Parts: sequence; structure tokens; C-alpha cells
Amino acid sequence: MNIGLFPLSGIRACDEELLRLGLNLPGFVERSKTIASLPSLGLLTLAGMTPSRHRLHYVEVPEGRLLDPVPRGLDLAAISSYSAQIDEAYELAESFKAAGVPTVIGGPHVTVVPEEAALHCDAVVAGEGEASWLEVLDDAERGRLRQYYGAADGAYDLSAAPLPAFELLDISKYNRLTVQTSRGCPHACEFCASSVLLTSKYKQKPVARVLEEIEKILTIWKRPFIEFADDNSFVSHSYWKQLLRPLRGKGLKWFAETDLSVAEDGELLDLMRETGCAQVLIGLESPTEAGLGGIELRSDWKLRSCSRAREAIRTIQAHGITVNGCFVIGLDGQTTEVFDQVFEFVKDSGLYEVQVTIMTPFPGTPLYSRLEAENRLLEPRSWKKCTLFDINFVPSGMSVAELDAGFKRLAVELYSEEFTKWRRRRFRSELRKQRHSKGVQG
Repeated sequence: MNIGLFPLSGIRACDEELLRLGLNLPGFVERSKTIASLPSLGLLTLAGMTPSRHRLHYVEVPEGRLLDPVPRGLDLAAISSYSAQIDEAYELAESFKAAGVPTVIGGPHVTVVPEEAALHCDAVVAGEGEASWLEVLDDAERGRLRQYYGAADGAYDLSAAPLPAFELLDISKYNRLTVQTSRGCPHACEFCASSVLLTSKYKQKPVARVLEEIEKILTIWKRPFIEFADDNSFVSHSYWKQLLRPLRGKGLKWFAETDLSVAEDGELLDLMRETGCAQVLIGLESPTEAGLGGIELRSDWKLRSCSRAREAIRTIQAHGITVNGCFVIGLDGQTTEVFDQVFEFVKDSGLYEVQVTIMTPFPGTPLYSRLEAENRLLEPRSWKKCTLFDINFVPSGMSVAELDAGFKRLAVELYSEEFTKWRRRRFRSELRKQRHSKGVQG
């Protein structure tokens, strides 16, 4: 078969005023470009396990517009999308159907609303795509695609994970490639809409398999930048020490998401820096304890760790690894004081980078279910507002208007050119002091 793989991954806020502000906010613009230049690891992974008798075409769908006309000569079109662009994904699927091309859609969004997706395509893949892909291909070859495949039961074994087909990419179009070492996260935050929607279990890919993927990247990109596409990379410190030691001297630069516990392991931090870790993203969520209670469904680890956040950031950055601290604005328990509290925390802690987002009720999350039950959703099923920057709920500690105005004011303050440069100068100054101190002691 001739198979087309079509990812839709660009995120564009609906709020026009915020978009206009973004033109002058370096932090917003830079993070947006980083996200937009990542390929779809999910579709590349499915490509990697596709039998060689099939021909594959990987085609990025331009942000904000559909393919017109849709590619011809395909026997199957596979589409992957997140909630914010799912309407465009459905429109693309219908265009393929109109052209007589059988179409399948997968990803976190359709996993939780498969009946909705089935209205627009021939087949829906729920959960981890690898568990169903070969069956989808066999059925498509026979002309008998079923309407539904898969389940979010976490049964897929990552030791069987195929090598992603990075060779399908034009590397010049991307500034990073993604590698996944795990799926799921022990913290189980109420608002999380990442791989926890695809699998009910936390699991890790064997170290040898991850190293094999990195070696494959090195064959097509001499000095790559790798983004580890995990919800929480450093759950197991021993796993990562085993993974990182063979990566010394490989010329990598890399990025990962983690929690504060990484700051407690000096040996791991040393290995991270030696192997090219440029930045870690940490979900701090709130600058104070207000808003943290109850956001984790299994424990209140982030609440208990809040008082250690500043020191943890300084410890990580003292190793030459920048921290991107992420805050969720509008959490229950937060008041209008949160805007000044975030700014003061960023200034005091010395964060190199910062990301602020609006609390977002994604479909399938416990947060969405709770706000729906509390009649606090402004536009239920308005998936286009699942951007992390648009308000689609009634806050508990302030009005919608106060959240909107405060968020925009905070964004202007945080991402001003002056404050952004100040944060980065401070990081470099503190790092020089650390290195000089170590040199004197040595």
C-alpha cells in the first residue's frame, strides 16, 4: 500500500490579544518555535514498524491551513493530532474520505472521545498505536477496516518498541528530534493530558533500546539536539545513570521534563551535564502552596516539595543546566495574588526560563470531569481552546476577567526583552561564580 502519515501539531491561541502580545514576548515566541519544529514521534514510530512492502510518506500539515489539494494515489491516510487542532484533523480526514482514501486517526484526543472521531474517519485507534498498527494495516489491505482499534489499558510492552523511521524526515526542517524512554507518570496530576491518556501504567523502555534509537539519530544528524518525550523523565535515577554513561562523548545536546527530585542526586546532575543536557523543564505549577493541594490524585508530592523549589532550581543551574519553570495559572486556591507571586518567584529563584499557562480542562482528564460536574466549563467540548493559553472555565478564586487581565499582564512582565535578558545574564553570572569557587577550592 501507499501510506501517508499526516501530523497536525501546531498550537495557536484563540485569544487574538494574546497573539498580538506574543509578537513582542521572546519567551512565548521561542517556546512556540521549539514545539512547532518537533516531528511526530508517534507516527514515526508506527512507520518504523511498518512492513517494507508498503511505501510511506511523512507530510507535516501546515499550521492553520489544510492540504489543498489532498495528496492523491494513497491507499491509506493516518492522521495524528492533539485537542487544539482536532477540528482541522477531522476536516482533513473528511477530505481524504471524499477523495476515496481510507483514513485512520489516532492520538490522545481520539482515545478519550472515539465516538466523536468516528464521525469523521474510517477507523479510530485508541491508546498506544503500536499495539494496533499492524492489525490496521492488514485490515486496510483487505479493504475491511474496522471502526475502532485498541484500548488505553497499558498492555503494550516498550521492550518491543520499533525504531522510529527518522530517515523519512528532512532534518533541516527541525531543531530537535524526540526520543521516548517512558510512558505515564507516577504523579497523576488532575489536569495532565499527556501519555497518561494513552496508557494506564507507568513503564520504561529498556536502556539498550533507547541507546539504539540515539545511535540511529547520529547516523543522520552528526550533533543532534534530542528532546526526551517523557512526562517525567527522571522517575528512576538508576535507570538514567545506566542510560547516560554510554552517551559521554557523543556530542549530544538534550532536553527533558522532570520534577524537583533530580536536584537531590549530584551524581546524576553531573552525568546530565557531561552528556549535553542543556535544559530541564519542571512543572512547579504554583509559586506558593496555594493551588497545589489536591492537584495530584495519588499524593500531594508537589505540595510537600514546594518549599524546596528555589534551592532545587539553584542546585540544578549550578551544574550549568538551565531550568524552565512552568506555572499553571487559575488553579483552585489561587487568587489574584498569584500573578505577583509568580513574578517574584521567578526573579528570586533565578530561573533561566519560565513558562506560564492557563489551567486547561482537556477531554478525558479528571479536571475536565470535575469542572463539568461543577458546571464551571464555559464552552464544553470547545476543543480549539485546549491551547494552554485560552480560558475555558470559571476560576474559583477570581473572576474570568481578572484571570484574563492578570495573565496578560504577567506575560508582558515575564517575557519583556529587559527581564528575559536579565534572567539570562544572572544565570551566566551565577555559573561563573560557581566555577570560580570550585576552581579556588580545587
